[in-house]
Amino acid sequence: MTSVDLSRARWKKSTRSSGNGQCVEVANLGNAVALRDSKDPTGPALLFRREGWTSFLAGTKQGQFTQR
Repeated sequence: MTSVDLSRARWKKSTRSSGNGQCVEVANLGNAVALRDSKDPTGPALLFRREGWTSFLAGTKQGQFTQR
């Protein structure tokens, strides 16, 4: 597995975050996207290819992941 240097990543938290500490942060890495727990900024991050992240966002907006 290839290691990715995230030390210069610019992390963003959703404007919809409520401040209760249950947030994730996202960093745009160009051809990839990183996701981390805002409570543990030095902890692990998940990496996604740009295409996979874009598909995930589209599915979320379409309600594909809501509980019924």
